[in-house]
Amino acid sequence: SVIKMGSLTESQLVDSMDAVIKVDKDSIDKSIKSDDEINKFRSKIDTQIMTLLVKRAPMAIDLRETISSLKISQDLERIGDQTKNIAKASRWLAKLPTNQTVLSFDNLFNLISTNFTKVVNAFNQEDSAKAKKIWLKDADVNKQYDILFRETLTYMLEDPRNIASCSQVLSVAKNLERIGDHTQNIAEMIYY
Repeated sequence: SVIKMGSLTESQLVDSMDAVIKVDKDSIDKSIKSDDEINKFRSKIDTQIMTLLVKRAPMAIDLRETISSLKISQDLERIGDQTKNIAKASRWLAKLPTNQTVLSFDNLFNLISTNFTKVVNAFNQEDSAKAKKIWLKDADVNKQYDILFRETLTYMLEDPRNIASCSQVLSVAKNLERIGDHTQNIAEMIYY
């Protein structure tokens, strides 16, 4: 269930970024709809884990895997919420005139997306070494967010008419940074 939830969340992340970059209404709707399915997975996993804990009383590694799966599903659900927020923001962004492309936006998304795909694979393969590498890459996400923030701030200072669109870009970027934080949490749980 966690693997299926991770795959669905990964698809939702791609859809939300398509919604922003391509201003694709279908991607917006698909991303928002996926959040409901992710929430259902979270509920299903909670029930499965509670049943497992009550009926089997796992010990040692089994207990760590069970608790890690519970925490990972929580982070996946939060990533789903963040991606839904990104998709919703894209509706607003599409209405704004933009005369500047924020170059660092794509870089931040690509880094977040790559790390998330790698963490899902690390979970699937039960590879703690891969998880640790992703965990340590969180500093790269923070650096990329800082670059995007400075670049967007420059656009705001150049022309006050850019403030509204740039503030939405920063809102989307903050959601991406939070996805990066949750990805790091998942990597920590895999390592644990």
